[in-house]
Amino acid sequence: MGMDASVTAAGFEAAQAVADAVLYEGYLLYPYRRSSGKNQVRWQFGVLTPRDWTLARGPVDCSVAGSAESWWQRTECLLEAEDGATLHCRVRFLQVQRRSVEERLPGGAHRPVDALTAGSRSELGFDEAVPREFDLTFSLEELLAEERHVPLRISGGEETEPLPDDRERPAGRVLRTRWPVAVSLTASAAPCDTPARLFRLRLHVENAAGAFPLEATRDEALRVSPIACHTLVAVRDGAFLSLLDPPGWAEDAAQTCANVHTFPVLAGGEDRRDLVLSSPILLYDHPRVAPESPGDLHDATEIDEILSLRTLTLTDAEKREARATDARAAAILDRVEGMPAEVMSRLHGAVRSLRPVPATAAAPPGGERDGSEPPFRPSAPWWEPGADASVSPETDSVVVAGTPVSKGSRVRLRPRRHGTDPQDMFLEGRTAVVEAVLLDVDGAHHLAVTLEDDPAADVNRWYGRFRYFSPDEVEPLPGEGGPGERGE
Repeated sequence: MGMDASVTAAGFEAAQAVADAVLYEGYLLYPYRRSSGKNQVRWQFGVLTPRDWTLARGPVDCSVAGSAESWWQRTECLLEAEDGATLHCRVRFLQVQRRSVEERLPGGAHRPVDALTAGSRSELGFDEAVPREFDLTFSLEELLAEERHVPLRISGGEETEPLPDDRERPAGRVLRTRWPVAVSLTASAAPCDTPARLFRLRLHVENAAGAFPLEATRDEALRVSPIACHTLVAVRDGAFLSLLDPPGWAEDAAQTCANVHTFPVLAGGEDRRDLVLSSPILLYDHPRVAPESPGDLHDATEIDEILSLRTLTLTDAEKREARATDARAAAILDRVEGMPAEVMSRLHGAVRSLRPVPATAAAPPGGERDGSEPPFRPSAPWWEPGADASVSPETDSVVVAGTPVSKGSRVRLRPRRHGTDPQDMFLEGRTAVVEAVLLDVDGAHHLAVTLEDDPAADVNRWYGRFRYFSPDEVEPLPGEGGPGERGE
């Protein structure tokens, strides 16, 4: 094992844009002002807090969800490799950096203030973050022999930046303070019981901070915590298998991979299997940033066009506050305000692929289809109010494996492996209740469901927040079907 400063042969650059998006997801949210409620509680993904401090706040979630705060995360993935295979690992995270502002007094001393304007520049106290990464190299042979434990440490520090007024006289200063962050990586590998040569690679990353006050606030704990922690792994003389879509002979091995607070996907181009990104945010295999996107807006749950247009509506006072809040917020404002019309128009949308309309997609309202008639089409165009009368999600049904399924039916979820949302994969085998049978504008059915074991099912039902599956992604449960099954 050894440190590798360059690892250019590992090809991490192929996943750099997506990895950076993971690193800064939720860093600062629209409207990018410190005073915004959305920016009062920050850092939501891949946060590894001190162990004892975390345990003092209750049981630790061990699901794949990277939004659950813990002191550790674990990646397990499958690897086909030759005897001389080499693994390059890159551990990445953010280190909190506190930016505070001090005003200069007449005698030359300084005092802390919440905000300071010096000339044309305004500064607010705020938490920034510094990106950190560690590169390590292992041979597969050594990981099979014994697990390897590597400490990864970042020291604290402080920098001072003077703030002159419009006549270049000292008006104050900005202090940037960082606290030490200690992380450890444990790497190991084991052979799988499969027909072909296959290995399970495990990477365990944890917060290695020493004694930490249990009564500390979350903001204080974040100062010594890696944030948005994720890992890139590249292999030489080997290839990774997809856990979302493994080959049949490796499906059982894929099911035994236990990923906690992070999940690995194949990264880089579609033809690559030598690179994996293990992210606290669930991704598809071969994720990429849309080529139309001109830059990060730190909120991948929103649409770039919408966020850009909303950013343009900020008042001058709001823009001044956003610029004083963080340099990344100022960069977003500069980019959006200077965006050419042709760049903005590209954000409106792009067609990536086309698919045929299913031949047996729909059924008449309240009826069932057996595939012998042509697809049902609403009598009015979908955009006209009269079209609503042509479908009835509350009473419509669709035949699945010979069984009518409608509102109230119980089904078992079987998400398809190809082209599905990666989050749906973790619902495999769960039971759900159908809340509505929906028909889209292409004439295809969709089932809105709630999970039976979800404690928030009643609340989600009240709000109309459902999960959606196509009929070929569910199995009707015997003797379960039709309206009124839940006493309605």
